[in-house]
Amino acid sequence: MSEIRYMQLALNLATATKGQTGLNPCVGAVLVKNNKIIGFGSHIEYGNDHAEVAAINSAGNNTKDSILYVTLEPCCHFGKTPPCTKLIIEKKIKRVVVSLLDPNPLVNGKGIKELKDAGIDVVIGMLEKEARNLNTMLFHFFKTQTPYITLKAGMSLDGKLATYKKHSKWITNYNSRLDAHNYRSSHAAILVGINTIIADNPSLTTRLPQSSSPICIILDSKLRTPLNAKVFQQKERPVIIVTTNQASTTTIRKFQENNTQIIQMEDSNIDLKKLLPILAKNKIISILVEGGSKIHTSFIEAKLFNELVLYISPMLIGGKNAYPLFAGKGFFSIEKSLNLEFSLVTTINDNIKIVAIPQKGI
Repeated sequence: MSEIRYMQLALNLATATKGQTGLNPCVGAVLVKNNKIIGFGSHIEYGNDHAEVAAINSAGNNTKDSILYVTLEPCCHFGKTPPCTKLIIEKKIKRVVVSLLDPNPLVNGKGIKELKDAGIDVVIGMLEKEARNLNTMLFHFFKTQTPYITLKAGMSLDGKLATYKKHSKWITNYNSRLDAHNYRSSHAAILVGINTIIADNPSLTTRLPQSSSPICIILDSKLRTPLNAKVFQQKERPVIIVTTNQASTTTIRKFQENNTQIIQMEDSNIDLKKLLPILAKNKIISILVEGGSKIHTSFIEAKLFNELVLYISPMLIGGKNAYPLFAGKGFFSIEKSLNLEFSLVTTINDNIKIVAIPQKGI
C-alpha cells in the first residue's frame, strides 16, 4: 500500500466527522509499521481525543519506529486535551507525514519544529489540497476572524423564493430539502431574518440522524420575534437574536430571562460588516444563511459570503411583487456586478443544484 493511500485513508476518517468537531478541525490519522496498518483514528468531536492520540491508543505498545500519517499538523499546546507532539515523541514514532500546517496561531509550525527537534523525520504537503478543502471554514475563520458564510436558497426557475403572497411550500422537491440539511449539520449556526420567523415560524433544526442542530441566529432590528416561536422549543440549542437601538430594554430583558442571547448593535440598522466579527468572538466559525430575500440581498450587496448554494425547481412563479433571491437596487453596471464561478452543478431528481463561489474570493 502506497503512502498516498495511507494518507487518503486518514482523509476519509477525517471526512466522516465533518460537522461534529466544533472549534477544532476535522483530522484523521493512520499509524503504519512494516507496511501494515497498526492503528487509526479521527477527532470525533470537540473535547475528545485528537486523531493522533486515537490512532496511537489503538496501536497499543507497538508504536516504536512506526510512521504516522495525519491530515493536519499535530498540536503542541494544552487545550481541552494534552499536546499530541509529546505523545508522538514518547511513543518513539520515527516519521510523521503531515498534509498541511495548522492555521491556528497556537500551533502553526510549532508542532512540526518540536517533532524535528526531537529527531523525528517530518514530511509536509501530502494531499495538501484535499486536507485544506476539508477544513475550509475553519481556515477562513482563523485567517479573517470572521465566520465562513454560505448562502442557501430554494427557488423557482425565474429566481423567486416565494410568491407575492409569501407562499413558498414547497418550491423544491423533498430530496433537495433533505440535501440542504447536510449544510445545516456542517455549519455552526443558521441565520434568518425576522420576516422568515413571522411568515413561516420554522424550527431551523437538522433532521439528519446523529446530527445536532446549529445555533440559531435571528436578525430582528425591532425585536418582534414571538416568545413562543418554534426556534425556542429545542432548549439545548442556543438562540441568538441580533437587534438594534430600536429595541426596548424591557423586551430585551424578557428574552434574556428566556435564556436567549441578545446582541444589540449601537445603530438603528444591523451592519453585517460590524456583526460578523462579533459573532466570531462568540466562537461561531460558520453560518448558513437561509434568507429570505432581504437577508440574501444584504449579504450579496455587501459581498459578505463565501459560497452560494441554490436548489432550482422547474417552476415559474412570476410577478414583480414576488420575492426574488437578489433584490435591492442591484449593481449599476455589468462591469461592477458580482461574478461567480460554479464549483458544482448537478441534478436532484427534477431540481438543479448549483454551488457557486465568488471568482476573486471575499
